[in-house]
Amino acid sequence: MSERPADRYGIQPRKNRRWLPWALGAVVLVSGLVVAYLGFRTYGPQDIEPERLGYTVVDDSTVTVDFKVTRKDPGTAVACIVRAMDGDTDEVGRREILVPGSDAGTVRLQTTIKTARRAGAGNVYGCTDHVPAYLRAG
Repeated sequence: MSERPADRYGIQPRKNRRWLPWALGAVVLVSGLVVAYLGFRTYGPQDIEPERLGYTVVDDSTVTVDFKVTRKDPGTAVACIVRAMDGDTDEVGRREILVPGSDAGTVRLQTTIKTARRAGAGNVYGCTDHVPAYLRAG
């Protein structure tokens, strides 16, 4: 009784599913390409890339941050936010810096930040080519 009686259950044609592995393979391939594209857009080379080179805590109310900015278009002026943090990573000082356009793709800068209390570190929060008017004015 391993076979099903045809008069009771009907005859069901055997389904051909050779397309299933191909369809699953295509879905996996397309998904992988989408993930790779989104990863490259997010983590790939950016138009403006700041990098902290170091910092020095000068005293209880001052920190100096040494950093570089690499631009895809060196002639474009950018504004960078540089900040100081205490040991708990709370921000204790901040400064906006104008990086004027130049011939060099990468420029090195150093800035001093006045802090509300002793800093434990200094870093570059980020840079943008949307320079505020008050930085361009002077």
